[in-house]
Amino acid sequence: MSIKIDTVIIDSDETSRGLVTGFLNKVEDINIAGEFQDAINSYAEIVEMHPNLIIVDISQRTQLTLDVIVKLSKNLRNVKIIVLSYDMDSELVIKALRAGAREFLLKPLIENDFLESVEKIKDLILGNINDTTKCKVITTFSNKGGIGKTSIATNLAVEIANLTNERVALVDLNFQMGDVTTFLDLNPAFDTSYVVNNLERIDETFLLSTLEKYKNTSLYVLADPPDLEQAEIITSENITTLINVLRSVFSYVIIDTTSSFDGKTITALDNSDLILLVAILNLPSVRNCQRCFDLFKRLGYQKDKIKLIINRYMENDEIKIEDVEDVLGHNVYYKIPNNYFTIINAINKGMPVSDINHQSNIAKAFRELAALLSDNYTYTSVKQTKREESGFLGLFKKKEKK
Repeated sequence: MSIKIDTVIIDSDETSRGLVTGFLNKVEDINIAGEFQDAINSYAEIVEMHPNLIIVDISQRTQLTLDVIVKLSKNLRNVKIIVLSYDMDSELVIKALRAGAREFLLKPLIENDFLESVEKIKDLILGNINDTTKCKVITTFSNKGGIGKTSIATNLAVEIANLTNERVALVDLNFQMGDVTTFLDLNPAFDTSYVVNNLERIDETFLLSTLEKYKNTSLYVLADPPDLEQAEIITSENITTLINVLRSVFSYVIIDTTSSFDGKTITALDNSDLILLVAILNLPSVRNCQRCFDLFKRLGYQKDKIKLIINRYMENDEIKIEDVEDVLGHNVYYKIPNNYFTIINAINKGMPVSDINHQSNIAKAFRELAALLSDNYTYTSVKQTKREESGFLGLFKKKEKK
């Protein structure tokens, strides 16, 4: 006899509840234990039912419903929550995830996205995925220096830690010119070379005591070695071992690398789940991205492993996003706006952007990117229409074979 997942649907719209019910009927092992019009008045009854899965719409009475989700998460420790809403503002997504939601889906629902989310949650509930040891390794990379990949790595790590409250490791593998500790105004007692020299004794306690904890967050920082001689003794094999050990302790590992394709950097890229390829909208940067994609293809990386990030984005840039996507044959995953004064102020003070100006467009962008890259966010891609290859595109046109 298979285990049934008791599921509760909360939605004030009867038609919407019927749609969710119809979708759930296509999923094995789901038992619809109850349907309610709102979470506020049904809270006590839902707690008494002890469901495994709650699907709740927050379009109406949003803040009150989020408050109830917080209470449900605390009182039903093993419950998984999928939030639905007609509004997908990034701040609302982040609030929902912090309240305890595992997934956030935009209404009207798309069946495939909904079923994919339910199947993922079902695996967690049934124990098919070890949720306590699952880790996502994300590496920021560009083969051109000075375009902001370290700023992205540090701010992203801070925001993922703030958003998820899970352990996040920020690792500086830029052994020549690492700046992660400078960007966060840290002076760690230990660094990568120390950890590598003690690989035989590494365990959870050792790591958490060796990595520098950032303020009162769940972010831990592993600094680059203080001199090149110490960096030289670190091998590619050491880096592989280090990443595997970090996977066993942290939910997320964010790696900042050097801007060269040396063996150690490629090892970090090989061992990453996602690569954030950082570019800006100018000709040299786009050409360098082409070279990166060519190498990634030769290395056998899947296309969805590479997430193209446009930094310092301005809407009136001469080179358009659509042009870059056509040239590279790869969609832009996210655009970080150009806000020179805020980012420079943050760097000079050794602080995250959100601590300098929480309401700035760039702080909001880092929070949104963190939500996108966390394991709790589902979204739908929109297909681009075909564009004419002219102007900027002409510079990159491939020669046709005769």
